[in-house]
Amino acid sequence: MNLSKTFAAVQYASRKLLALNDEKINQILLAVADAAENRKDFILAENRKDLDRMDISNPKYDRLKLTADRLKGIADDIRKVAKLPSPVGRVQKQAVMPNGVVPEGARFDPGHPGTFGVIGIIYEARPNVSFDVFSLCLKSGNACILKGGSDADASNRAIISVIHDVLKQFEVDLHVVELLPSNREATAALLHANG
Repeated sequence: MNLSKTFAAVQYASRKLLALNDEKINQILLAVADAAENRKDFILAENRKDLDRMDISNPKYDRLKLTADRLKGIADDIRKVAKLPSPVGRVQKQAVMPNGVVPEGARFDPGHPGTFGVIGIIYEARPNVSFDVFSLCLKSGNACILKGGSDADASNRAIISVIHDVLKQFEVDLHVVELLPSNREATAALLHANG
């Protein structure tokens, strides 16, 4: 499986995030929180498809299950992220070395002050992670590549489609959040992605 074009598109999108100021990022996050609640019927219907394929006695069943209350909690958490101060360009840690040198906090990518640029996450039957990772990555000026498990594929695809709808409204490159196929080949491609 060759995902190099996808990875390149996400990397390119991550650079365009630098043009977004904190106010616009917060507006996007608040709109995603609203969409998580307003589109709950769609998200829950897709989640039901995943639940119907899993045995209710499976320990992952409860982690996989979304409800209106859980979506409200997810939306509330996204709103909390929007209220946080922007971490972009901030010194996160500062100390005085024994020789008197005062190092600044880590700077990971010269093109992304205080950011990584692209963050890849592999997770299993927890569709809430799609919202969580997106909101934290956007707030910190990073694009994200998500690789969810096959147990939650319909749920994750629904969530990313809701996020993409919001990004379209704000004219933001949709590749700032990319959901990979839920197969093992995609996992291997992500783990072996260089550059």
